[in-house]
Amino acid sequence: MKLLASLIFFTRLPFWKIADVPPVYFKRVVDYWPFVGWLTGGIMAGTLWITAEFLPVQIAVLMALAARLLVTGALHEDGLADFCDGFGGGTSRDKILSIMKDSHIGTYGVLGLLFYYGLMWNILTTLSVPLACAAILSGDAWSKFCAAQIINTLPYARKEEESKAKVIYDRMSPDVLLSAFMAGALPMLLLLDKGYWWAAIAPAMMFILLMSLMRRRLQGYTGDCCGATFLLCEFSFYLTINLIYTNLW
Repeated sequence: MKLLASLIFFTRLPFWKIADVPPVYFKRVVDYWPFVGWLTGGIMAGTLWITAEFLPVQIAVLMALAARLLVTGALHEDGLADFCDGFGGGTSRDKILSIMKDSHIGTYGVLGLLFYYGLMWNILTTLSVPLACAAILSGDAWSKFCAAQIINTLPYARKEEESKAKVIYDRMSPDVLLSAFMAGALPMLLLLDKGYWWAAIAPAMMFILLMSLMRRRLQGYTGDCCGATFLLCEFSFYLTINLIYTNLW
């Protein structure tokens, strides 16, 4: 039931038709976020693999990026845009929170998304298709595990009734943390050559930097911070894969 809640929360696929999930389970959706990465990363990688068979790789990468956007409803991208607007335009904790809650996108949010997707497209088109597919499957799950640690590291910055999702996520127990770690690491261990495993360090370092920023300026996290942290961790993973690939090539 907790996994189903996570699939319902993090995707726009009709998993809600399977069963009526009680609201209490949505407090645990982050526990299964890396498992959701198997699905979203698989759809993205599968789209790239199939479309690259009959379309130029540049277009295939665009199709793959669009596929995940459709599956997730741009949930994480909305978080990244709000994060850029809040931390870019906010001069105080209250101002940052106010800007991030505003549903309108600002200049920092637009620029953040443009730079993010421009760089992502360039990185993925540089890789071979098989490596790009393996990196996507690995990076999605592993980066979601890294980003999920935000709930174990920082307190929630708002009151529960003020949150967009109307829920505050519970922290992970040790056994849940181990399960999430295995879900995040397994695709990488199975699909990538050992030489590329070093890329796993990059999302961890990105996570530490972002946590330091949030602790200093926000004294906590929000749902938007979760989405932004995932995308930036994932970007650092692909960037490192690209650096290793170009040096090996």
